[in-house]
Amino acid sequence: MEKQMFCYQCEQTAGCSGCTGKAGVCGKKARTAGLQDELTGALIGLARTCASNPKTENTDRLILEGLFATVTNVNFDDEAIERLIDKVRAEKEQIAPGCAVCEVKCGNTDEYDMKWIWEAQEDIRSLKSLILFGIRGMAAYAYHAMVLGYVDEEVNTFFYKALSILAEDWGMEELLPVVMETGAVNLKCMELLDRANTETFGNPEPSEVSWKVEKGPFIVVTGHDLYDLKLLLEQTKDLGIQVYTHGEMLPAHAYPMLRKYPHLKGNFGTAWQNQQKEFADIPAPVLYTTNCLMPVKDSYADRVFTTEVVGYPGMVHIGEDKDFTPVIQKALELGGYEKDMEFTGSNGGSTTMTGFGHQAVLGVAGQIIAGVKSGAIRHFFLVGGCDGARPGRSYYTEFVKQAPKDTVILTLACGKYRFNDLDLGTIGGIPRMLDMGQCNDAYSAIKVALALADAFGCGVNELPLSMILSWYEQKAVCILLTLLHLGIKNIRLGPTLPAFLSKGVAEYLIKEYGIAPVTTPEEDLKTILG
Repeated sequence: MEKQMFCYQCEQTAGCSGCTGKAGVCGKKARTAGLQDELTGALIGLARTCASNPKTENTDRLILEGLFATVTNVNFDDEAIERLIDKVRAEKEQIAPGCAVCEVKCGNTDEYDMKWIWEAQEDIRSLKSLILFGIRGMAAYAYHAMVLGYVDEEVNTFFYKALSILAEDWGMEELLPVVMETGAVNLKCMELLDRANTETFGNPEPSEVSWKVEKGPFIVVTGHDLYDLKLLLEQTKDLGIQVYTHGEMLPAHAYPMLRKYPHLKGNFGTAWQNQQKEFADIPAPVLYTTNCLMPVKDSYADRVFTTEVVGYPGMVHIGEDKDFTPVIQKALELGGYEKDMEFTGSNGGSTTMTGFGHQAVLGVAGQIIAGVKSGAIRHFFLVGGCDGARPGRSYYTEFVKQAPKDTVILTLACGKYRFNDLDLGTIGGIPRMLDMGQCNDAYSAIKVALALADAFGCGVNELPLSMILSWYEQKAVCILLTLLHLGIKNIRLGPTLPAFLSKGVAEYLIKEYGIAPVTTPEEDLKTILG
């Protein structure tokens, strides 16, 4: 009998309860889901082995790589996942030789069967899911920082702790603190990545980005990994090839060390869920550096390239040598458009702004504070997070459009593609829409909120600030846990609440933190602003 899958880690999960059967909504097959569970179980075994045995110089990287590979829309390649499983098992054998074939089995380092989580009592399953999905998202951030040479031993150590706890027979009272600790450590991890990015590429600066694609050969780069983009820009300079960002790579245009490349031209396309349509006829290759890969259509399969932990069957993968020659050759072969092409954002705008990180926003903090005190700025809305295809996400576009003109919109992650080409005007010279960057740049939003609270001598929850968040995958989970760790309340989350929140856990979060589902833009604005 063919194995059936169970997966409920993303927002689009079937029936808002879980993908079962032969395939998930994301396109992941049952066998792939099973292998990802097997990989997670092997990682738990490796983490438990390291509790009593010293890790090697490769163990941390393998833990991060394994967790990152299980994030939604990262890796659909069964063979690649199987190779990862083999590497995890080999690492455990190197750390504890003979443990796997020991005649006196202690069970302490065995691989974990994930069914013990999926079949657990619903509140236990829910809390363990929050921990697991949180560390999967956090592993992506730690991985990007590690690639740039930045590591934090406290962050890395927590991955081992959290993985090991997943195998423990703990109750709610024991698991809840670990859920909150996941948020605390993720804050440290996002700070690490912020430092890695800014010290490597410079502090982001407000920048206007065009949707126009110039004639001639070009390459589209999607994902989150700024270092991959830097390497590609180096390898394509002086070749007559233009480079365009896509999806979460858009904020790259704000970093001085990336902007200095004149052939980094603009942004192609909108949010990740539109790629199957937008890439169908594109006369150029697409390089995927992280997640948000959708099942590849035949119409553009010959133009897709993957790197790092991203994988899809049959696609050309750029390995650790980072030789992008196959991508470059494909760009030259296809030749690009014969004339300049005028594209627009989701609302018809020809440009968008990005680069309002915490350094840029706090640089005009005096103007912002004066605007609030004078009444020119009544309220701030953080409207950001993951985008997705589920009906109802137009809520975020309408919310931004209907937000009064004396309010400021902070945004980040790919959810902004719903509205980031709108011209909302300015207040006292400050743009009403401030794009703070990628999803990990939630750290910038937190820095700004804490600085404003300090300036006004109040708590964050007393600021005229409301968070209207959209979620899709596991990086959104770890960010939410960070906000809860900071005690931020009354977050509105949508378009649906996570399927992995049991009734008991959901009631706890509602009672303690005031988390609420989004309703309608009109009703939510009325409730918030009065």
